[in-house]
Amino acid sequence: MLAAGCDAAQDPVADAPSDNAPSDNAPAEPAPDPDPNPAPRRAASPLDNPDGTAPGLAPLTTAADRAAARRLIDRLTTAAPGGGDGYDRDEFGYAWLDTATGVPLAGNGCDTRNDLLRRDGRDIRLESGDDCVVEEMELADPYAGRDIEFERGPSSSMEVQIDHVVPLSYAWRLGAARWPEDERRKLANDPLNLLAVDGGTNSSKGDSGPAEWLPPDERIRCAYGVRFAQVALRYELPVAAADKEAMGRQCRG
Repeated sequence: MLAAGCDAAQDPVADAPSDNAPSDNAPAEPAPDPDPNPAPRRAASPLDNPDGTAPGLAPLTTAADRAAARRLIDRLTTAAPGGGDGYDRDEFGYAWLDTATGVPLAGNGCDTRNDLLRRDGRDIRLESGDDCVVEEMELADPYAGRDIEFERGPSSSMEVQIDHVVPLSYAWRLGAARWPEDERRKLANDPLNLLAVDGGTNSSKGDSGPAEWLPPDERIRCAYGVRFAQVALRYELPVAAADKEAMGRQCRG
């Protein structure tokens, strides 16, 4: 199953659910954090993380950072999205392939999903005898602003998903349909365009741009807009005018 744009955190476990499929027998909710609105921890500012190799997504809180964010967003070009004819997830390569060229972490022998879990997680425990597969970890989810205790398994892996900040079907409608396949594979596996996040929150995003969907945690919305803009600028991808306006609005004041 495919939800257009945002891929689920697919796990190579027996009978694991497909991309963005809801997990069966969902695990119980973790105990609430003592602070009901904890700031994301172990997270880098997108302004200080232009290649996406540092973990997470930290809020932009200072006037100087917000001004820098607006300048970056102002550089975006705009276009009207197409209808999406011909879109298929496979046009961007098999999910989480390690063979994309020209992006950090590729070619290291680990699939992209586990690369991102190891980048964004903390207190990580790998599968016995394996240097790649994350068995357990804790995630400070930037979108919902809560901690998630992750345990790999057929019914639990989907609680943490890997979000394409710029959804793949969004990119397709804004010009990626005309790209060579290797460029689409880069976008699908570029750490700059990928965040480990709460599964249910990711599923609610679908293939929406910032005018239609923003992270529930309002503190992270300017940083999210910056990351969306960074990806679009790296790949010379225009955005919808309404999305550019929405990103800029989040970084005012």
